[in-house]
Amino acid sequence: MTNAVIPVERIEPKIFRVREQNVMLDTDLAALYGVQVKVLNQAVKRNIERFPDDFMFQLTADEDARLRSQSVTLKTGRGQHRKYLPLAFTEQGVAMLSSVLRSPRAAQVNVQIMRTFVRLRRMLASNEELARKLAALERKYDSQFKAVFDAIRSLMSPPEKTRRRIGFVRNGGS
Repeated sequence: MTNAVIPVERIEPKIFRVREQNVMLDTDLAALYGVQVKVLNQAVKRNIERFPDDFMFQLTADEDARLRSQSVTLKTGRGQHRKYLPLAFTEQGVAMLSSVLRSPRAAQVNVQIMRTFVRLRRMLASNEELARKLAALERKYDSQFKAVFDAIRSLMSPPEKTRRRIGFVRNGGS
């Protein structure tokens, strides 16, 4: 990897929502910082007092499985799996990582990650503000506009993921 600044669009998909917090996983952070996961985690363990529970936590097996199924990162073969569950870093934990990983690249990457967190926070805030305004309008006007408000709400919510059946289906048979 070069020392070029990483675009926000490359960082955004690596931010996950876990335990009602936006977090980044140690594997993704290590790749962005250009270090091995082992090196990142050793630096954190050597400075564990800088990472309280609201800065960093270890995922449970269930959380790890759900995230793994979302991102399809499981490799096959001997030696391809982690011994330990991943560490998840909140925005404050990511900021603290720059003081633990002392390299010019770490500083550059950290700036971009902070910008990405700020951008996501702004998007969430604007969506919440829009929802509040919509609720106020809904209270103000009578039921004749209910269909309009319902349509707007459905456009604001994320699309549901549907699964199609794969394979041959016979008509009229069992």
